[in-house]
Amino acid sequence: MPSLTPSAVIKQIESEQPDPIYLIQGEDEIEKSALAAKFADLVDEGLHAFNVERIHVGDLTTGDKLADGVASLIATVRTLPMMAPRRVVIVHQAETLLMPRRESDAATRALDELEALFKQPEPQTALVFVAANVDKRGRMYKLFQKHATIVECGALVDQADAERWARNRIAAAGAALEPAAARLLAQRAGTDVRRLRADVDRLLLYALGQKSITADDVREVTGPADLQDDWAMTNAIEGGQAGEALRQLALMLDSGAPAEKVLGQLGWVVRSKFPVIAANQLNGAVGALFRTDLDLKRSAGDARVLLERLVVELCTGKRSARRW
Repeated sequence: MPSLTPSAVIKQIESEQPDPIYLIQGEDEIEKSALAAKFADLVDEGLHAFNVERIHVGDLTTGDKLADGVASLIATVRTLPMMAPRRVVIVHQAETLLMPRRESDAATRALDELEALFKQPEPQTALVFVAANVDKRGRMYKLFQKHATIVECGALVDQADAERWARNRIAAAGAALEPAAARLLAQRAGTDVRRLRADVDRLLLYALGQKSITADDVREVTGPADLQDDWAMTNAIEGGQAGEALRQLALMLDSGAPAEKVLGQLGWVVRSKFPVIAANQLNGAVGALFRTDLDLKRSAGDARVLLERLVVELCTGKRSARRW
């Protein structure tokens, strides 16, 4: 069976043509929950009580409990829909079910019965397993690969994925993201989920208390994609432009650049440029550089704050040298 993106699965749901069995996995809990909840759209809202089942299997920690849980799950899946063409069964914490903590005869029999369900799924039921990452070497994952559709959450493939991810994250925080704002966020962050997550976190803080977030809000707190130049920060420091240097530093850190890499670039500026552009500030710049390096190594403060302080000091020194 194929592996699909969350966006492709949503299209299946909207066209009312779901596959029989799904495995939704990954580390992004918000996206997994939102996608699993979307399957309820396959049933008219007034009939959810009869045809949408949500099962939590996190407490199936023994072979006997696992056997009972699997038997109950199979009975639920095989139940015919009531006044509707389809049922939806959503199994949460499915990693407990798929990777039993203890091996026993009862657990083995339970997995055998689950395997039989996979090989002969119920055509009138959409069965959805929601799990943390499942061991890809295990027996059950191989069954999913053969008989189910696997959906990885937290991986962005295109702009549509990025827009959906941002909408889900902001909706989970109790706000709404206007379509134009979602497009702008996705255009600026691309498929870099780390930068998108940082942009959304800043946006939620900036728009705290707002019910709707606009494209203007996005423009205020995010930088355009073409500002992600590895050396833009050092160029700004050479020009004594503290504001631009801090902006570029934020873009580097939000895109996942490690603090050590950033510090290395700042060290290069001090060693290579300051003897020419700010010779009378060289000793102070070297001292600030070594102090920041020591603070980072001993975790004497937040890495972002330490680097921001260093950038401001270097820019201030450069401006002072220019006036002198």
